[in-house]
Amino acid sequence: MASDPGPVVQRARLTAELQRIRRDAGKTQEEVARALDWSPSKLIRIEGGNVGISTTDLQALLRYCGISDETRILELSALARGARGRGWWDPYKEDLGAPFSSYLGYELGASFVRSFSPLLVPGLLQTEEYARALTIEYVPGPVAEAVIEARMLRQDKIFNREDLPQQHYVLDEAVIRRRVGGQRDPGIMPRQLIHLLELAQRPDITIELIPFERGSHFGMRGEFTILGFESGPAGVLFLENAQGPDLTVADSDQIASYLEAFDHLRQLALTEPESTTFIEAATDRMKDRTAAELANSDEPSVV
Repeated sequence: MASDPGPVVQRARLTAELQRIRRDAGKTQEEVARALDWSPSKLIRIEGGNVGISTTDLQALLRYCGISDETRILELSALARGARGRGWWDPYKEDLGAPFSSYLGYELGASFVRSFSPLLVPGLLQTEEYARALTIEYVPGPVAEAVIEARMLRQDKIFNREDLPQQHYVLDEAVIRRRVGGQRDPGIMPRQLIHLLELAQRPDITIELIPFERGSHFGMRGEFTILGFESGPAGVLFLENAQGPDLTVADSDQIASYLEAFDHLRQLALTEPESTTFIEAATDRMKDRTAAELANSDEPSVV
């Protein structure tokens, strides 16, 4: 049985279906609104996913457009109910911001995740201690704890889905070299790398790495993630850069250009087995360095 895709994806599926039903019936938005005694703006907002639709309004709309199949009516009614639900991220919206909260809604129902990161371990792959060491550097204390809690809950929601999304990550070498949290605990980063290697063994996760020696590339512009769906939105693109997060839904041209860029980055990257070997070597070197630093710190000072 498929997992609940959440209210955002259910709303996207519902609005796509309602638009298709109206067009197949040969009706304009103005004609439908007039027949149902709605304002045109009401139908525009419903079809745009800006507001929900009640069961009564949905049934009236379907009857007017000639939909009488009981099974289909029940399926659309279920989507409408699901679209009115609350997402797990709702309590964290104020701390996470609107663009990222919307992204999480789409992520919950995605079938494919393709992500490139130039500097940091992607959120779904972070250990809690790495997430904390990173977050406290740029988020105020109480907000930081909420952000970390949301990140761990996000991982739980994705990794415990019955229909796991296929996740494909391409990382720049800088991701595994920067010793996040090293000033507080030099063991944080080695443990994070071990966690990456463990996740790379999962059949639903692919991790590939671009070494420094491969030179400059498109991904140096900033982190990006592309979500794909078996049904619902055509695609979602989420960008993170110095200007702030940006969410794009169903812009086929822009999403296509980033899919092409992702494929080019994959061509630069080591293969999956080569990437694993590379990360293992980096982990061993970092562990040895950490052990040496700890040993030196334990030596008594000479007076």
